[in-house]
Amino acid sequence: MSNNTQFSFAAATGIGSLPGGDAREAAKTVTGSFEDFPFLAELPARGPGADMIGRTAGMLVELYARVEPSGWRLGDRPGRDTKRARSWLGQDLDALEEFTQGYEGQLKVQAVGPWTLAAALELRNGEVALSDPGACRDLAASLAEGLRLHLEDVRRRVPGAQVVLQLDEPSLMAVLRGQVKSASGYRTHRAVDRQVVEATLRDVAGVHGGGPVVVHSCAPDVPFALLRRAGAAAISFDFALLTERDDDAIGEAVEGGTRLFAGVVPGTDGPLSDPAGSVMGVRTLWRRLGLHPGLLTEAVTVTPSCGLAGASPGYAREALAHCVRAARSLADNPE
Repeated sequence: MSNNTQFSFAAATGIGSLPGGDAREAAKTVTGSFEDFPFLAELPARGPGADMIGRTAGMLVELYARVEPSGWRLGDRPGRDTKRARSWLGQDLDALEEFTQGYEGQLKVQAVGPWTLAAALELRNGEVALSDPGACRDLAASLAEGLRLHLEDVRRRVPGAQVVLQLDEPSLMAVLRGQVKSASGYRTHRAVDRQVVEATLRDVAGVHGGGPVVVHSCAPDVPFALLRRAGAAAISFDFALLTERDDDAIGEAVEGGTRLFAGVVPGTDGPLSDPAGSVMGVRTLWRRLGLHPGLLTEAVTVTPSCGLAGASPGYAREALAHCVRAARSLADNPE
């Protein structure tokens, strides 16, 4: 997948997770909030297998994971945890299909990216897959094939949609910096070479066959340039964690046609500012970078800062609606 392809993304969407455990309620909320960019909701409150790692582990092909006291561990055969993860994903897809009859527009699905998965899934010896380069390669290949099948399923269910694939990589910087702890907790796994990280991400993103891929990380120091080289058409991040150190990378991304999914609406309950106030920081960044205000709506999609699983249902609904209003404010008054 190459960065040269320009995609026109809608003005606002969500990240992925929502509170509660009712798939139909979640699909109704998402499609009601984002008429032109809904997403497949994740409901981790249901328990293991609905969580981010377990859900993606359930998509793997010829690799299976089960829950151990220390976390998710790879094994030889599908057990009840794998079956539960697949069952919940099926329920979520059924609900989304019901609420997107005749829909034509962008539709986002999320999965954990290869490096965060490698930093979370344990091998039989209790160390994470990240400790073994061969295991990392096998895991990435299994994930790529699982995503290919998942994307096919989504396209079949919602044939009018332009499917957008989001890879969640919150552990990416820890992998690049050698900060992922070993099982004992006394040492860390060595940093993975940046070119290996980039090539693996490119391979996994490539299963979307040229369709738009977003990489999401709500950790500090998002590696914008690396993600763009790996083929991300858009990069999703927590706007509050940006520093002026990120300015050059962001300026280059915008000028190179990479979309910014700016997480400006808090992910947990609290007072929301007025919509214009939520995007004030984005306007300030634009002025600081000397970018043309007219580029704002072409370059920015407004989102919550991270998933909303930790929010109350009422706040989550309000936050999604607020993203839409904030995006409208940005479009109406780019200056």
